[in-house]
Amino acid sequence: MLPQSKEGELVNPGKGASKQRMSEDREQKKEGIPKEAMSKEDTSSLTDVVEQVAKQQQSQTSEIEKHKRVLFCLQIELHDLEKQIAAVAAEAKETEKQMHQQDAAMENSKLHCGLLEAQIESLYSESVKLKFDTETAQEQFEEQMIKYNAYYAKIKAYKDSLGETESKCSFMTELYEKRELIKNLKTMKEDLREDLQNPQGRCATQIQEDISKLTNKIMTVKDSIIEKTYFIEEEKKTHERLRKEIEPENKEELD
Repeated sequence: MLPQSKEGELVNPGKGASKQRMSEDREQKKEGIPKEAMSKEDTSSLTDVVEQVAKQQQSQTSEIEKHKRVLFCLQIELHDLEKQIAAVAAEAKETEKQMHQQDAAMENSKLHCGLLEAQIESLYSESVKLKFDTETAQEQFEEQMIKYNAYYAKIKAYKDSLGETESKCSFMTELYEKRELIKNLKTMKEDLREDLQNPQGRCATQIQEDISKLTNKIMTVKDSIIEKTYFIEEEKKTHERLRKEIEPENKEELD
């Protein structure tokens, strides 16, 4: 490779040497130096120039090889950086995708939480209503018990007046059974009350079903009591009528 000048232009060694000899010839003519001496100096100068050019070429070749190695290393680093950039971009894209998925999951969770809150509010409203219905049923049950006690007092008084014969009637047996049923219902009522006061008691649905069953039983017993009471009243009227019919006959016999 030809050496470069300071301005970066290529230098021809032969041309440079020729110019140098012409300049030296002019100087020798001016100074009057012999041609033999000038020839030796030109040969030595040319050798120095060739050696200098060779050194410059070797230095430039070494620099070029060094630059090639540096360029190769830079290309490798650039390739690695491009791979890293591509990997980072892919990772960023995947991260963005995951963020979108997480955002969607959060939205779904918020929606689900809203639905759960609505269900909780609905369950709370139902619980309050169930408590109110339970208290109402309890009040109605107590009212029915008061009426039943009044009926029971009347039945007991009538039983005492009828005597042993009337105690053998079938309706009295049924009345005893109904009385036992009422006793069982009272026990059930107490159990139900304890269960309602117990936070770990049965579920609201089971309680509602038990209350409904208990209410139905109470209504059935009430209807039966009313029917039996009506029958007893009719029997009492019949007994009173017979007594009134018998009393005149007894008076006549006594007279």
